[in-house]
Amino acid sequence: MERTFVAIKPDGVKRGLIGRIIQRFEDKSYKIVAIKMMNVTPEIAAKHYEEHFGKPFYPELIDFITSGPIVAMVVEGRNAIKGVRHIVGSTRPDEADVGSIRADFSSYSTTNLVHASDCPDSAEREMHLYFNDNELCENYKTMFELIIDDHGGFKQ
Repeated sequence: MERTFVAIKPDGVKRGLIGRIIQRFEDKSYKIVAIKMMNVTPEIAAKHYEEHFGKPFYPELIDFITSGPIVAMVVEGRNAIKGVRHIVGSTRPDEADVGSIRADFSSYSTTNLVHASDCPDSAEREMHLYFNDNELCENYKTMFELIIDDHGGFKQ
């Protein structure tokens, strides 16, 4: 199983979309193994967006992610990074696939509701930026895991 980091950004929290966004992941049988609402400090924001340091839009990213609470999550499942990013949709909502979170709920590329890690290295770095290992709740099975075996077939 693969894990990835997801954050519902301040605009998603302010618009009351937390439950609807989480439901999209759970509907596709992804498991939430860590979740918390928090205010992102400027220090965490700088580490999160370090690859964009020096770019013209960097200050706007920092200002936005620190403008209100986020909901940080670790999501687990088969091909979680690719699958979660598909559910989230393109960074530009006007280019996102119909049915994705950003296509359905967002209008702007900067305030686009959700962040999802783009690769295994980013997922690992971002998960550890927002969560300690003892905050991961991995010792439970979802209904999907109880019904489906490791090979994708139904248990008997």
